[in-house]
Amino acid sequence: MEKQKVVSALAALAQETRLEIFRLLVRTGPDGLPAGSISDALEVPAATLSFHLKELKSAGVVRCQRDGRSLIYSPDFNTMKNLLGYLTENCCQSGTC
Repeated sequence: MEKQKVVSALAALAQETRLEIFRLLVRTGPDGLPAGSISDALEVPAATLSFHLKELKSAGVVRCQRDGRSLIYSPDFNTMKNLLGYLTENCCQSGTC
């Protein structure tokens, strides 16, 4: 994973509301949730939620697909797997773990 993508993903998740959105989507799984359901579950106003979802999507940690009139958001598990791999790829090289 490129360093700039790592920084972007970590920056997006380093905000309380966005972290809660992402955690909710992870709990929901790959089917995701419509934006309105996320707003209701976290009690986040629609305009505020839209801003945060845009940031998460731009960072590549969530995906969005249209289902009729709804936008369905889901976590990008592949990106998160790559992010965790990047963060831990040099783990225990000193043998102290």
